[in-house]
Amino acid sequence: MKKILMIATGGTIASRGGAEGLEPGLTPEELLSMVPEIREFCTPDSVQIFNIDSTNITPEHWVRIAEIIRDKYDEYDGFVICHGTDTMAYTAAVLSYMVQHSPKPIVLTGSQKPIDREDTDGRINLRDSFLYASSEKACDVVIVFQGKVIAGTRAKKIRTKSYNAFDSVDFPELARIRDGKVITYITTPKSEKPEFSLRLNRRVGLISLTPGMDSELLDVCFRLNDAVVLSGYGTGGIPDGEYYGFYDVIGKWQDKGKTLVVTTQVQSEGSDMSIYRVGRGLKNRFSLLESYDMTYESILAKLMWILAQTKAPEKIRELFYQSVNYDLIG
Repeated sequence: MKKILMIATGGTIASRGGAEGLEPGLTPEELLSMVPEIREFCTPDSVQIFNIDSTNITPEHWVRIAEIIRDKYDEYDGFVICHGTDTMAYTAAVLSYMVQHSPKPIVLTGSQKPIDREDTDGRINLRDSFLYASSEKACDVVIVFQGKVIAGTRAKKIRTKSYNAFDSVDFPELARIRDGKVITYITTPKSEKPEFSLRLNRRVGLISLTPGMDSELLDVCFRLNDAVVLSGYGTGGIPDGEYYGFYDVIGKWQDKGKTLVVTTQVQSEGSDMSIYRVGRGLKNRFSLLESYDMTYESILAKLMWILAQTKAPEKIRELFYQSVNYDLIG
């Protein structure tokens, strides 16, 4: 049987009720003891690297997770990461860039209710994750949740309380798990070995436009970061009138070597700045990057990874448009 390492990081799945609300407290041994059938199809092992509410996740936590995977890679056939749902999509995205082309599966999962509750979704999610990690076709970074297998760069939490918390945005699910069986829809070719790149640049900011927003907010965001993700309206429209003054701010910081990525506030179908003048005019005037159908989580994670590798504008552009784990299609 395959050896699978569970990396416990906290989250709702490991939480207990306290005087001030739920907080992580269960050990990885306790988690595994609640799903004994896992041992019927694999040999599980576990390690606790931190035990936090995922709201408190930082890039330093991401590096620690990736380091454990790197250091233990030759000892195990796959990895299951127990994680809080609130930032799981960010962690799945950033691991997709830090550990690329992994022939061994790196599965993230969690739950909407603690695993020790009678009505929990944690036991089935944990079982399904180990089942998928033990399957022959599994590879790369994925989220397994409520029977769905989602590419690590395509997942988004779309519900705060329901069990069906995650969807795959603008890309099909890789597989489904039903009645203890993995039904594969998309088979990812396996590489011979992974590529580890564990440095991140956390100086990446996101600002979402609102009608009447002062351009000084964008100016501050550029000042504090090496790259800014500007979330526009519709297909990627950015106001171009004198009232807003966004063009002046963008020109000022682009001359100083800052990176700008334009995306859309709309969850599905992505951006296309060529359609309207308010998008095309900006793209024609400035050397910006357009996110197309990438998720917020993947854009931010990819920029953190890229800017830790290079500061050269052309290299940034090349790496940004290089598809990783299905993050950018077309």
